[in-house]
Amino acid sequence: MANGKLVPDYIFESSWEVCNKVGGIYTVLSSRAKTLQDTLPDRIIFIGPDCWGDAPCPYITEDASLLADWREEAAEEGLTVKIGRWNIPGNPISILVDFKPFFEQKNDIYGWLWEHYGVDSLHAYGDYDEASMFSYAAARVVESFYKSRLAGQYERVVYHANEWMCGLGLLYINNVLPQIATIFTTHATSIGRSIAGNNKPLYDYLFAYNGDQMAVELNMQSKHSIEKQTAHHADCFTTVSDITANECRELLDKPVDFVLPNGFDNSFVPKGAAFTRKRNVARRRLLHVANALMGSRLGDDTLIVSTSGRYEFRNKGIDVFIEAMNRLLRDRDLSKPVLAFIVVPGWVGEPRQDLVDRLASGKQYDEPLEVPQITHWLHNMSHDNVLGMLKYYDMQNRKDDKVKLVFLPCYLTGNDGVLNLSYYDVVLGNDLCIYPSYYEPWGYTPLEAVAFKVPCITTDLAGFGLWANSVKGSNSEIEDGVKVIHRTDYNYSEVADAIKDTVALYSNFSPEEVKKARANADKLSKKALWSQFIRHYEDAYDFALRKAAARMEGQDNKREMR
Repeated sequence: MANGKLVPDYIFESSWEVCNKVGGIYTVLSSRAKTLQDTLPDRIIFIGPDCWGDAPCPYITEDASLLADWREEAAEEGLTVKIGRWNIPGNPISILVDFKPFFEQKNDIYGWLWEHYGVDSLHAYGDYDEASMFSYAAARVVESFYKSRLAGQYERVVYHANEWMCGLGLLYINNVLPQIATIFTTHATSIGRSIAGNNKPLYDYLFAYNGDQMAVELNMQSKHSIEKQTAHHADCFTTVSDITANECRELLDKPVDFVLPNGFDNSFVPKGAAFTRKRNVARRRLLHVANALMGSRLGDDTLIVSTSGRYEFRNKGIDVFIEAMNRLLRDRDLSKPVLAFIVVPGWVGEPRQDLVDRLASGKQYDEPLEVPQITHWLHNMSHDNVLGMLKYYDMQNRKDDKVKLVFLPCYLTGNDGVLNLSYYDVVLGNDLCIYPSYYEPWGYTPLEAVAFKVPCITTDLAGFGLWANSVKGSNSEIEDGVKVIHRTDYNYSEVADAIKDTVALYSNFSPEEVKKARANADKLSKKALWSQFIRHYEDAYDFALRKAAARMEGQDNKREMR
């Protein structure tokens, strides 16, 4: 025990985003892994989907010597796996399982799920089947490994499932291996996200919504059903912020046992001279691309700002970001030119060849390219929300505009063909980052920004924004490193004005004030490191292990009474 807490001997953690970089949960798991690996070396095993078939997964270094004996047993049980080390800090053991063979058993699996847990899979569509078959396959991996290697040797084993997509597997473990303690983390309730994404007011009416009823109305019955039943049957039910905990209580009819805030691993943030050099390189590249696109002459005094995240136009506040930049065009208090980027992966086609040619020429241009608001062509140019809103407001990046806005509609991996910078390098080159989310259970983007000493603007509808306010003990301001704007279901216009005013205010900061705000951002990020937040996970492990131990003791007592 550590401080009286039960400590797991083994942890199995499953997620669709293990070695599969598709969203924010990838960052949660990959940044937390080193902290767990340091505590339980090679006894934290991540399980993810094999989405690559015969091709190698780019996020894992396979190792034929790892768990070699068990791999053969697994194959005999119909489990095809890739085993290696995840290419992240800590390099934990990861198992990728081929879930496609289980589609043949889908109806039987769903029948079992209905019989034992009342989960409605009848209305499934979209990614439900794929996620469920992976979840089942992941549980079968744990079952096989546990029975082969751990049973009788290790008493304290935890299975941690992330999101509804891993719920089926947790319920399977709950049924066939009750000695394993189960933890379920919902990073965002499926029905809450759907309510917000369908432009319905979520927060003012949260107390009045019935989750089951809304699932029917929004055609979300199956995802909601598996999520709800997993929440009710897990030994420990968790989420990532107080604001999402409210959702769980109201929409899933189950209070969470613990809030597990998302931490950060800053080991890859450059230090000292390397930090300054990379920041300068990023700024020069961002300005170079923008000037080539728009035929402009933006210089070093330009205030570079951005928003980023998934392309959820309302939920991520992309709409209010554009609104704020449009209003900033006419703000008399703005003392510097502003270059604003929207870094959101859209339905991207290819890099603009005309822009690539300009960048390669080394020349300066006085005339803008056609559509001087976007760096890559899209497949749906005429139906894109960002371009549509820019057209509606006639934001054409004209030469005299004090604010120019550029859409970067692709994943920034360093080889997008135009900018050719990684996402973190782009963040590093910013002066301010802006994330005016309407629906944001936690908010990794603002946490990443402050870790790179970039002050940011967010809202108190984001878990991170609430946390920043709690650290200060009052409303956090831009001078503190994070400006937290109060946001409700109905104050869109006020939020846009608050963003506009904050950017204008920051444009007038003296070098000393900028330095202080950046230092405060850095200082705040240190309080959100995994070394600070891992204690919440330790509480959850202890809680789940005690529940499992009590369950097994109860079963032993029943057998003795017979």
